[in-house]
Amino acid sequence: MTGPVVVVGDTLLDRDVEGVVNRLCPDSPVPVLDETASVDRPGGAGLAAVFAAAQGAEVALVTALADDAGGARLSSLLTAAGVQVYPLSLAGATAEKIRLRARGRVLLRHDRGGGAQEPGHPGEAVLRLIAVAGAVLVSDYGRGVARHPALRAALAATRAPVVWDPHPRGPAPVPGVRLATPNEAEARELAKVAPGGSRLATASRAAQGLRERWRAGAVAVTLGGDGALLSHAGSTPLMVPTPASAEGDTCGAGDRFAATATIALAQGALVSEAVQRAVAEACAYVAGGGVAGALPAPARPAPPPDRPGTPLAVGDRVGVGPAAAVAARVRAAGGTVVATGGCFDLLHAGHVATLQAARHLGDCLIVCLNSDASVAGLKGADRPVVSQADRARLLTALSCVDAVLVFDESTPHAALSWLRPDVWVKGGDYATGAGDEPALPEADILRRWGGHTVVVPYLDGRSTTDLIAAARSGGGREPGLSTTPARPSVGRTR
Repeated sequence: MTGPVVVVGDTLLDRDVEGVVNRLCPDSPVPVLDETASVDRPGGAGLAAVFAAAQGAEVALVTALADDAGGARLSSLLTAAGVQVYPLSLAGATAEKIRLRARGRVLLRHDRGGGAQEPGHPGEAVLRLIAVAGAVLVSDYGRGVARHPALRAALAATRAPVVWDPHPRGPAPVPGVRLATPNEAEARELAKVAPGGSRLATASRAAQGLRERWRAGAVAVTLGGDGALLSHAGSTPLMVPTPASAEGDTCGAGDRFAATATIALAQGALVSEAVQRAVAEACAYVAGGGVAGALPAPARPAPPPDRPGTPLAVGDRVGVGPAAAVAARVRAAGGTVVATGGCFDLLHAGHVATLQAARHLGDCLIVCLNSDASVAGLKGADRPVVSQADRARLLTALSCVDAVLVFDESTPHAALSWLRPDVWVKGGDYATGAGDEPALPEADILRRWGGHTVVVPYLDGRSTTDLIAAARSGGGREPGLSTTPARPSVGRTR
């Protein structure tokens, strides 16, 4: 494998809502689910990317993220799973798939997020990524990413093996893909196969017809617990059975199959070998408990429906919603979105100078603020001194700050992948002397959508750590701090 595995497609937010049923609804004969916890996971192309990353591959995901809480949550989940996100803009809301479950059984699935929306144009970094990929998986969920002309041109031109997991509402694969992987129902619908004949005969006719129509190297029709039927060179298909009988939650099995086949092709396997490996992996996945077994996550109380998974927000300028609204308004007017980040514990003159300088570089300033948990992880259990709610309140009191976005991770990478600022600003001397560009760790991320990183002057001698140390020691003088004893305040009792 000479390059990353690149997954291209539509990402959804999957949520499993767990609960108990102890009664029927009084006004309708349906069960009442008392929710106890929920688990969020990436779905669609995002799930395929997470599966590929879990198998040890370097994975980059080209997908569209909406400017809403669901998009922010997806960016956080994907980044935590080790997936490099190359985001495209997306109008409208994040598509969500919510499964209501009790005692391990699905009672109802609730889909929301509206219809498909055309994603934004991919930048040069995305097109270069596809060109140098070790393998490409197109995970089409019929919401528009696989239909984008610039992406299709890049997919048709890449020398990497391309696996295409199609959707009936999506476009046909580009000519020349190495392998297409429809499931049985999708293959029948896409091939318009007339009813009649055995199951294997129907699958064979569908696979052969799709391979010819799409000019694909091979088509593997997945048959659930029976394995997969592969139509490739010659008129006789290859039937790949499952190595063992497996029953359980099949949600995500198709994504597991496609991700495994893609990694196998990237490693130089033949198509038949890749399909055999994918069948075995999908079978083990179902037998192991499906997505809950493959991607275990601690169940947690479900967040409010309008802010899934987002940290505590204070005021009307703090949180995902306000940050998204500011960015959308500026972009609609053709302006420049500027962002900066940090802990901002004990806000001081050095912070203010950086924030003011950053605001002058564009038409808004959004501050990515480390949460209390994030600060404690970075600086120790005795930090922060000031809570995230108060830090956010102080920041929004500054006229140069338009919105504050609180994040829980140790770095702002997930927040940046969702926010997609035009300019990322840091204060201080980050230059390495090796070139003109500061060595900011966020620089590579900003390049994914054509953004830029800059450094602005920082007031020397201003340090939160030094301020805290001076306050605790009760001695010495920090730059910018007065050592004059405070006068007793009038009218106050001690």
